[in-house]
Amino acid sequence: MTNSNKTGSNQMVVPEARAAMDRFKMEAAQEVGVNLKEGYNGDLTSREAGSVGGQMVKKMIQSYEQGLASRG
Repeated sequence: MTNSNKTGSNQMVVPEARAAMDRFKMEAAQEVGVNLKEGYNGDLTSREAGSVGGQMVKKMIQSYEQGLASRG
């Protein structure tokens, strides 16, 4: 699913979800020991940024799996 009228790669499909995603990112960063701050975090290393993103994906997959397990 692409949306050609979007210009940035960080565009939210549901803009109202921005605050929840920011909280989710901060929680994931805390879990992996990365010190995120509100706003710009361009001083993070690639390893730090990757570990936050990886933790977020891990948590999303776990949540999805739990949803599947509760249905069956």
